Amino acid sequence: MSNTQRAANPEVDPFRQQFRQAMAHLGAAVNVITTAGPHGRCGITASAVCSVTDAPPTLLVCLNRSSAMHAIFDGNRSVCINVLPASLEGVARHFAGLTGLSMEERFQLPVWDDGVDGVPVLRGALASLQGTIVEAKEVGSHSVMFVETTEIRVRSDGDSLIYFDRNFHRVPRAWKAQ
Repeated sequence: MSNTQRAANPEVDPFRQQFRQAMAHLGAAVNVITTAGPHGRCGITASAVCSVTDAPPTLLVCLNRSSAMHAIFDGNRSVCINVLPASLEGVARHFAGLTGLSMEERFQLPVWDDGVDGVPVLRGALASLQGTIVEAKEVGSHSVMFVETTEIRVRSDGDSLIYFDRNFHRVPRAWKAQ
């Protein structure tokens, strides 16, 4: 059976279940992606983020097209990719929808600064990369959005937060001898 002939429901399709299990073994940085603009303000927790090139500085972000927030991101085009430290796991849980906090309440937490075009920038992020969605390509159930970066903030301290085996994990920063 080809991939295009497989069942649409991943809970029924053993091959898709096996793929998801394999991807659970791919540790990835935890990010909160935010947007604001004429279509509203929202954010999501995502691990499907990757650098593309440094000339011009561009990232890709994968976003499920069935998500209610997809249209907001696509309409606003201005985004911020906030790379989370371990200390902000709670923020990751809020934006993953695991805590029941409404979107409005998530942005009322005292951890946000206003970035370019009013896009929320997470104050304690390891890195915050603001930019514009310059292109999007539909691949299966997701949109692959290419974000050209225009503003960058980077911290030099803090431990990383990754998602591995369907759980959040702290990765300590390596100790450097001086």
